[in-house]
This record gives sequence, C-alpha cells and structure tokens, in this order.
Amino acid sequence: MPRYLLQATPDLRSRSLVLIKIWSLIIVFNLTFIAGTSPYLMKWNEGFILLGTQFAGGVFLGIALLQFLRDSNEFFDKLGSDDYPFAFMLAVSGYLLTMLADCVCVYVYRKRKCRETASSSTGTSQSRIQVPDDRFNHYVDPAFFSTSSFGDSILLIVMLSFHSVYEGITIGIAGTGSKAWRTLWVVSLHKIFAAIAMGIALMRTIPDHPLISCAAYSFVFAISTPLGVGIGIVIDSTVQGVVADWIYAIFIGISSGVFLYVSVNHLVSKGYSPHSKVSVDTPLHKFLAVLVGVAVIAIIMIWES
Repeated sequence: MPRYLLQATPDLRSRSLVLIKIWSLIIVFNLTFIAGTSPYLMKWNEGFILLGTQFAGGVFLGIALLQFLRDSNEFFDKLGSDDYPFAFMLAVSGYLLTMLADCVCVYVYRKRKCRETASSSTGTSQSRIQVPDDRFNHYVDPAFFSTSSFGDSILLIVMLSFHSVYEGITIGIAGTGSKAWRTLWVVSLHKIFAAIAMGIALMRTIPDHPLISCAAYSFVFAISTPLGVGIGIVIDSTVQGVVADWIYAIFIGISSGVFLYVSVNHLVSKGYSPHSKVSVDTPLHKFLAVLVGVAVIAIIMIWES
C-alpha cells in the first residue's frame, strides 16, 4: 500500500499546497498558449510532433492505470467500500462520459454541415473557408473552420476541451504537492503537442491574420485546464476529512477513465497526421514512443510503492 495511505490525511487547505496548484494553473496556461502561437514564430519538425504525441499517449495510459485507477481503488478500500469495484465502475463511467462528449462534438459538426449544405443548394450560403476533412486529426476538427462565425468556433473548441477541464480538476484535487506536480507535467505534455498541432493547422488554413487567429483559438484552448484547476482548488477548500477522501476517490476514478479514453482513442490511435511524409511515421516508431511513455510512468511509480 502506498505510504501516503498510512499517513495522516494531508491538509488540503495548506498554503503551500494551494500555492503549488496556483502555480500549476499559471504554468499550464502559459505553456499551452505559447505552444499554440509558436507555429507563427517558428517551424516545428512534424516527426517530433508525431512521436511526441505518441509518447504523451503512453504517459496518459500509464498515469490512468498505474496511478489514478490504483489510487481510487485503494481509497475506496480505505473507506470500507471494498465489496463493490467502485473505482473500476467510475473508470468505465469516465471513459463513456468522454466518449459522449466526443459524440456531441461530432453531432454538432454534422448538423451544422447539413444545414450549410442545404443552404448552399439554394444559393443562400455564406462564404466561408472550405477545408477538406481528411487533412485534420483529432486535435484540429474541421468544424473549427467551417463554422460561419467566431462564436460558433469558440463553442466547438469549448466542447472539444471538455476533457482538458477534467484534467485540470485532477490537478486541483491532488492531495499532495508531488501529485500535483506530476499530474501537471503529464497534462502539460498533452496540451503542448495538441496546441502545436492546432496552431500548425490554423497557419495552413487561415492565411488572413494568422497571429490573431492563433492567439484567439490558443487562448480558449489554454484556459480550459486552468479552469479545471480552479474548480479543483474550490472543491478542496470546502471539504476535509472523510468527505474529501470520498470526493478524491470518485473524481480520480472518473479521471482514470477520461485519461484512458484520451490516450487510446485520441493520442495513440489517431495521433498527429503529418502534412508531408516523415521517416518516423511507422507503426514501430509509434509503438516505441508509447512504450517509452508507459515506462517513464512505471519507473516514477516505484517511488509510490
């Protein structure tokens, strides 16, 4: 059993812990925003982004199963709820909840596209940027650029950033500083590569005012995780003791499912699609990148045993 379960319950309102979470909020926002606007200032190697995305998938897979799911299960055991596999049920719920969010995104996009197609057939459609669907991976949904207004695009980004908010909550409810820092770098890794990919696509598809476009979309994408961190801090500031343990066990169980879904369905299976041929775009290279990501988390977890 991890040492932290044998120790006294940490003070979730301690000044040092709250300060760490606030710093995490600031760091993840700035890293994501800078990464999103960086393609305007520099050229990224697409092979690096491809392997980095797979590496992030391995890290997410490891943190979901080796830390979050384990922590949730052991907290439920500590709370006397070991007769039913609550942690695993919550993990499945988190997985399905994230899948539902993705389904909503697809539904909104297809519904809008059907309306635009019908409008175009009558000659009343508004002019808009046409983007082939197969040019984008999951980071940059074509719906971003086929909407008729900036407000619609923001709405879709917010929907696609659903799991980013939950990732932020995971940082915000961390019971120790070490857990907060570790979750921060895992989440930041994902957000950085996602933001870079989004920025590259924006540069290619919106030639007019690319810096303004990158900054606007990056800001909305970057603010989602800090919002989650803030929610987590508020949760921890209002509860203590057994109630805090229950909340942590439930949220971290759901988070394991969210992270598992993001890892398997977004980062590993879809990943980043380079616009030009790169030598590392092979199944073996991708497998090795995922393996390294899982291995990093497995080694880190030695200190938790």
